[in-house]
Amino acid sequence: MSKRLEQEKETVGQMIRLYCRRKEGNRELCPQCRELLEYAHARLSHCRFGEGKPTCRLCPVHCYKPEMKERMRLVMRYAGPRMLLYHPMAALQHLWREYVKR
Repeated sequence: MSKRLEQEKETVGQMIRLYCRRKEGNRELCPQCRELLEYAHARLSHCRFGEGKPTCRLCPVHCYKPEMKERMRLVMRYAGPRMLLYHPMAALQHLWREYVKR
């Protein structure tokens, strides 16, 4: 797997863990968040864009099932702004990739 997709997996994992810990108050990932993390990793592993993958928000292919897409939207809405505090490098890399792809 490419370095770019591995970084995406790590960033998504950080966001889901942040959401589960801070929003839901769990020390470990709850079953729903673990399922979402595994689903996100599976989707990234099968991404047809590979190394040239855009951020999900700008992607022309909607590969998430509607239920998972809504759950991920809630996670990103909560964790996205907080990533600058908890994982600043990952957040800045994500923002930069989105800016470059526009």
